[in-house]
Amino acid sequence: MTQLSVDITGHGPPLILLHGWAMHGGIFAPLVQALREHHTLHVVDLPGHGHSRDCGVPLQLNACVQAVLDVVPAAPWCGWSLGGLLALHAAATQPARVPALAMLCATPKFVVSDTWPHGMARDVFTGFEAGLRSDWRATIDRFIALEAFGSDHMREELKLLRDAVLMRGEPSPRVLAEGLQLLEQSDLRDALPALAVPSVWIGGRRDRLVNPAAMQASAAQSALAHFVQIEHAGHAPFLTHANAVAEALLGFLDTSDRHAHEGGQKQ
Repeated sequence: MTQLSVDITGHGPPLILLHGWAMHGGIFAPLVQALREHHTLHVVDLPGHGHSRDCGVPLQLNACVQAVLDVVPAAPWCGWSLGGLLALHAAATQPARVPALAMLCATPKFVVSDTWPHGMARDVFTGFEAGLRSDWRATIDRFIALEAFGSDHMREELKLLRDAVLMRGEPSPRVLAEGLQLLEQSDLRDALPALAVPSVWIGGRRDRLVNPAAMQASAAQSALAHFVQIEHAGHAPFLTHANAVAEALLGFLDTSDRHAHEGGQKQ
């Protein structure tokens, strides 16, 4: 197995960025531009995606988190969508390495259930899984359309996502299927009440993949969490509302840094 690909840019304290399903770290370009004067950004390509396409790491929670930990310093993690699941798992299991958590259009459970009314219908995922087997390109395009839907800059966002998806080569079809299974099967809600690190949950009010109510409900279950809503954004607010996302992140990171510093002085 080879190590994950990481782009490192910017100045200041480190911050880890994890992308979503079928994408790669390059999708964060507008957010990187907004943050690079404040933080050293470690932008990871997840297993099977982008420049990490052939790394050999399975797209599973424990394996992915360990692979990321192997290539980044101790620092806050910001995870978008699928990347948020990984970031939450890392913060819950490795708080010394992940001292703060930013969830960007992500929840601990993506699929609806009797005790979780905020998720997506399971048949949406089974439809995507069936589509992957017959035409993975068309399936990714359908997923991208859902990501852009609802944003007040929908056409611009759709173009940015479509242009970006194959910019670093084709994703691995095997890993695409693993990623959908991870989104469909994961349930990390039990981690929330015991989450020992501060967290911010940033949602787009018009997101059609991750209901912002799910993010608000998740934040309410963790003592050191708060929820921020980007009013006119869909599932990828960092593309068309990068400054608003950066403002929410910078405010949170500044507060969590002070909290950690004061806690360290008291010990």
